[in-house]
Amino acid sequence: MLVKIYGSAVFGVEAQTITIEVNTAKGIGYHLVGLPDKAIQESSFRIQAALKNTGYNFPGKKITINMAPADLRKEGSAYDLSLAIGVLAASSQIISEDLHKYIIMGELSLDGSLQPIKGALPIAIKAKEEGFEGFILPKQNEKEAAIVNGLKVYGVEHIEQVIRFFHEGKKLEQCIVDTQQTFYDCLSKPEFDFADVKGQESIKRCMEIAAAGGHNIIMIGPPGSGKTMLAKRLPSILPPMSLQEALETTKIHSIVGRVKENQGLIAERPFRSPHHTISDVALVGGGSYPQPGEISLSHNGVLFLDELPEFKRTVLEVMRQPLEDREVTISRARFTITYPSSFMLVASMNPSPGGYFNDPDAPVSSSPAEMQRYLSKISGPLLDRIDIHIEVTPVPFDKLSEERRGESSVDIRKRVTEARNIQTERFAGLDNIHYNAQMGVKQIRAFCALDETSKTLLKTAMERLNLSARAYDRILKVARTIADLEKQEQIQANHITEAIQYRSLDRDGWLG
Repeated sequence: MLVKIYGSAVFGVEAQTITIEVNTAKGIGYHLVGLPDKAIQESSFRIQAALKNTGYNFPGKKITINMAPADLRKEGSAYDLSLAIGVLAASSQIISEDLHKYIIMGELSLDGSLQPIKGALPIAIKAKEEGFEGFILPKQNEKEAAIVNGLKVYGVEHIEQVIRFFHEGKKLEQCIVDTQQTFYDCLSKPEFDFADVKGQESIKRCMEIAAAGGHNIIMIGPPGSGKTMLAKRLPSILPPMSLQEALETTKIHSIVGRVKENQGLIAERPFRSPHHTISDVALVGGGSYPQPGEISLSHNGVLFLDELPEFKRTVLEVMRQPLEDREVTISRARFTITYPSSFMLVASMNPSPGGYFNDPDAPVSSSPAEMQRYLSKISGPLLDRIDIHIEVTPVPFDKLSEERRGESSVDIRKRVTEARNIQTERFAGLDNIHYNAQMGVKQIRAFCALDETSKTLLKTAMERLNLSARAYDRILKVARTIADLEKQEQIQANHITEAIQYRSLDRDGWLG
């Protein structure tokens, strides 16, 4: 007897429906074809034990299973449940005319209980697009899949529930999630708040500008000056994610199984902080069966690289194209996958191997030559993609001992959101440009016009401070953001003056 069951495979950020054809005939043997990986090939052992421990039989016949399209590689243990239901249906232990209406996915334990799967959200989206009535999956993933409205999602804990649903018509409990309400419920008070930061008012101002314009930022300062603490609080002042951004983020995290159990939508901007020993594949994504890397997991959020010069040069260089295009394309012989990677890069570093400036009173002093050699580990093309450079100095004792709390992240976020709204309106007619950091040369010329006073000021600064040519456009972008924060249509001289301060590494004596 031949039956067809439907599962799904995830490639990139999209899913593809897999037709599982199960045929039983006279003879003995178990044949699984259609390019399954080792985990799928081993499923027969899990299925046999699960069925026996549930009171059903693994048929003693010749069983042939084809996973179509047969030339597409399938991987993972999430097909256990669909294969088991197919075997029971083909051996007439389940009789149902509704099998074709559902996508069925889940990993089986030997006692018949179900383990969570990866990629539940993109699978649910594809199931709805192709007109399936419902999606049966492990209960741990039900809220994640139920984000998709218009698709019946049934979370189950044991294979016996699925068998009775099809064979006996016993109803399953449908999981219903109000996506809009879930989204707004997740917009809670941030865990890290700028109100806890003592002193560092100039750095807070710099972080506010970076958040308002989506600018990449690098902080240079000695150990203990607060670089990591400030970076962790940056997501708390970024504008709240839109529902579309939340869905994009959840989809990527779903693919790698990073959505927390019984959690639906990810509504908080991601903050990723990989260790400096990370490989280039782990950072940008890839592998034999490509998976998203850290830059994609930080999509719509912040990627924090602590101690930037300690990262391998090859790792840093592979970020150049994703920083520019805001997506990363991974090519293999049989297929090409594109992952989104629109993130804010926040980097921190010490000014020298010893960690301190050229200060005779410092615990470990470094010469100017050592500082120059250390800083030059960061390539010019990568530095060219970082708009703001800021020096972070240690906080004095009188600031640390103050009882007064600083301005809260909620208040700063209001100003940042207002500035972003101005930019959204400005770039409404342009594709792929939503905030100032994404402006190209044409947009800079159109929206960053300077009066004569500002031009003279910028020219004088570039000559006296020996700023590089690459600093020119960056200064204009940052000045545009400062003007937006002050709700000024025209860039003023004071905006240029402040923007010039944020190009430390372009000055003579740093990277020259």
